[in-house]
Amino acid sequence: MSNINSSWTGMVPIDDTALAVTDTGGPGHPVIYLNGQFASQAYWRQVIAELGSDYRHITYDMRARGRSKRSAAAASFETHVRDIDTVLAARGVDRPLVVGWSYGAAVAVHWAARNPDRALGVVPVDGAYPHDYPDAPPEQVRQFWSRMRLLLPVLARLGMAAKMSAEQHAQSNIELIEISAALGPILDGVTVPVRYVVATGANLGGGHDEMESARATLTPVLARNPNIKVSAKVASNHSKIVRKDFRAIADAVRELTGAPRSRGRQSR
Repeated sequence: MSNINSSWTGMVPIDDTALAVTDTGGPGHPVIYLNGQFASQAYWRQVIAELGSDYRHITYDMRARGRSKRSAAAASFETHVRDIDTVLAARGVDRPLVVGWSYGAAVAVHWAARNPDRALGVVPVDGAYPHDYPDAPPEQVRQFWSRMRLLLPVLARLGMAAKMSAEQHAQSNIELIEISAALGPILDGVTVPVRYVVATGANLGGGHDEMESARATLTPVLARNPNIKVSAKVASNHSKIVRKDFRAIADAVRELTGAPRSRGRQSR
């Protein structure tokens, strides 16, 4: 068991790689943050600052992202779900609240559905929508990443791509599309409290109408499962939500831990 009062930053070895992990320590509610598909843990700084020392914040870079080491093969969605257990075990954390943005939202929901006795709750940030993407066939996804291949090293340094090949990026996207299309039954079966923070507008990889269509698939889920609610719908788009609407994300965390919301609450 780790010393909960001590902050820690380091590498957690797993398989053929190691994950860059930061743990603020402290006795408060533990919160683990899951990044966007190719993003790094740096995105969560403002959320963590807003919540402050009443919480124990654990962030990490997924395999081949950020400061984590490369691995021989691109990690699958299932690998990322299992890696949560590795990070929690390394830091001696048993029952966290899980916050996930975009790709990380889907990972968070899957982990919580499989571990209802270990998850305090889930805050999906503009992700984990049970949406089928018919306009993104696999070949089109591969073509997109093939065109981006020369930019990938630069994008990786900016936290917008992974330390992976263009084909590995494409395969990760294709897998996420399949995971999203099959997410409905997972959400229906979630028994822990879930509070969505929903963005507005477009994304780098999708237009306004496509993104709003994906978000609309949450409506029937809300009707079927009373454990799932929308905490806020905010003005930021998908790409900027974590940095611009950090207070809304922090308020969703407070909602699940019984703490008062901030005075600067965003509108629904």
